[in-house]
Amino acid sequence: MALRPDSYVVLNDGHKMPVLGFGTYAPEQYTKEQAGEAVKVAIEVGYRHIDCAFIYGNEVEVGRAINEKIADGTVKRENIFYTGKLWSNNHAPERVRPALESSLKDLQLDYMDLFLIHTPVEFKPGDDPSPKDENEKVIFHNTDIRDTWKAMEACKDAGLTKSIGVSNFSSKQLELILSMPGLKYKPVCDQVECHIFLNQSKLLRFCKSKDIALVGYSVLGSSRAEGWIDQNSPQVLEDPVLNQIAKKVGRSAAQVAMRYLLQRGIVVLAKSFTAERIKQNFQVFGFELSAEDMKRLDGVNNDMRYLSIDSWKESPKYPYHDEY
Repeated sequence: MALRPDSYVVLNDGHKMPVLGFGTYAPEQYTKEQAGEAVKVAIEVGYRHIDCAFIYGNEVEVGRAINEKIADGTVKRENIFYTGKLWSNNHAPERVRPALESSLKDLQLDYMDLFLIHTPVEFKPGDDPSPKDENEKVIFHNTDIRDTWKAMEACKDAGLTKSIGVSNFSSKQLELILSMPGLKYKPVCDQVECHIFLNQSKLLRFCKSKDIALVGYSVLGSSRAEGWIDQNSPQVLEDPVLNQIAKKVGRSAAQVAMRYLLQRGIVVLAKSFTAERIKQNFQVFGFELSAEDMKRLDGVNNDMRYLSIDSWKESPKYPYHDEY
C-alpha cells in the first residue's frame, strides 16, 4: 500500500481527508495554549488534518494556531482539513447549527471541513458533563438521532461544513441513519477508539461495505492521567509483539502501531505535545509492514477498550453494548 505524507482517502461525498491527522485533546496537565503551540508544530512538520472538538475547550487556541500558520504562509486554508464535533447537550435539532456557528466563531474559521456528532449519548440541553465527571449525575435525553442528522445535513447545505459524520457510533446506530427515510447525505466517517488491542476489524468491515471511512483515535493507547482510564490496563506501547516488530524494522513502537492501522485503511489521529514526538509520529510513510507482521499484530487484539465511560451506561444510546 503506497502511503505518502500527502495521502488521503476520498470520502463518500467526494471530499478528501488526509490519512494522518493531529489530535488536539489535551489532558489536564497541559494548558490550552500548549495545545495551540502543538498545532503550530504539527502544521510545520506536515500535518494537514487537524482534529478538535467543542468539549476539548481549546477551539480558540487551535483556531488561532491554524490562522497564524495561514498568515505566515506555511499553509493555505484550503490545504487544512479541520474536524470539529457537536457535543452531547446539543443534539436537539434546533441546537445543532448554533453550536456549529459558535465553534466557528471561536475558531475564527468560515467553515469546517468535517463536523461530527461526537457521541450518540445525549445529555439534557444545558448539562455539560465531560467523560471525567464519573460521579456527576447525568440526565440523559433521547432525541431521535435521525432528527439530529437532518440538522447536520442542513449545516452542510448551508456551507458551514463540507462533510458530516459521526463518532463513537456502533454499526446499529450507523444503520439507523443509513436507513432513514429521505437521507440526503451518508455519514462520511465514524471516528472511534482504535489500536492494536481494539483493532475494530468488524466495524471496519461494516464501514467499508457502506463506503464510510473509519477514523481511529487513542491509536497509541490512552494517557494514564485520564481519571476514567483503568490504571491497570495494559499499555499499547509496551506490548512485546509490537516492540519486537519495531526493533526488527528499525522504527519506534508508536510508528509501527500507527502504520498497522494505516495499512488496514484506517485514518489515524496521532496526539502529542512534544515537538520531537509530533515530528516522529509523522514519519510513518517511509516503511511498510509485511503481511506476516500485520498478521502478528492482528493477533494482539483482545477487544480491550480504554474509554468505556461507565457513568454513561444508563443512556438508551450507549454505543458499547453492541458487539461493534
